[in-house]
Amino acid sequence: MPSYASLPPSQIVPSLADQGIYLASESSFYRVLREAGQLKNRGKANPRTVEKPKPYVATGPNQVWTWDITYLPTAIKGSFYYLYMIMDIYSRKIVGWEIHENQTDELASDLAKRAYISEGIAGKDLVLHSDNGSPMKGATMLATLQKLGVATSFSRPSVSNDNPYSEALFKTLKYKPGYPVKPFESLEASRGWVLKFVRWYNESHKHSNLKFVSPALRHEGKDTEILKRRKEVYEEARKKNPIRWSGKTRNWDAPEEVYLNPGRKTEQVTSIKKAA
Repeated sequence: MPSYASLPPSQIVPSLADQGIYLASESSFYRVLREAGQLKNRGKANPRTVEKPKPYVATGPNQVWTWDITYLPTAIKGSFYYLYMIMDIYSRKIVGWEIHENQTDELASDLAKRAYISEGIAGKDLVLHSDNGSPMKGATMLATLQKLGVATSFSRPSVSNDNPYSEALFKTLKYKPGYPVKPFESLEASRGWVLKFVRWYNESHKHSNLKFVSPALRHEGKDTEILKRRKEVYEEARKKNPIRWSGKTRNWDAPEEVYLNPGRKTEQVTSIKKAA
């Protein structure tokens, strides 16, 4: 019928039902349209398509970083401090952070530059992934990254799980026992608390995705020996009392690859090669 020509099945099926008519389900309508080559947009505006970010794999530290900004409450209602934080996805180490009273790409640019210099990675391949906010895609920030030779990667708009490492880091920060119940009284107070958090997270926190070694040890390559010793302890315990072990001992092998935005198995993943 001409009156249904421009309507999708989701509109057609309920309209027919209101007239006491049932022909088929929405999925059946879609199948018939697909087989007839008529499954296309009928509106004047083309549907927006946003491609998933390019997948990367890190096989060592300082190959793929991710960063974001989170709000920290202040004593003034509706006012916030802004925590900028950069993380290495391979080691989960926080390689740079700052807190400011506003969000700008200039401040983000300065932080990225300091983290880059602090890690001593000039001349090495590095990808920096982030969301789509103005501090991330501002002209100053992009120019600085280009000058440093850092490749950029961005999440899709309004898709938080395209930046999962930063999201998980902020969750750890805000759900950590000891996170202030009351808002921060001053910028200095917020910086003091986050400084202690970063030291704990990098140096003492036994990260579950790193086989329970700290990000700093993983970043420095010291996790291999620690995990090797753990494996030996378990093997020795099994030899002494084999009846307590029904199968293999716990797997203490460190993850060799860490993926950012992994796609389908058939999708090509960009590897950031280790610098010689």
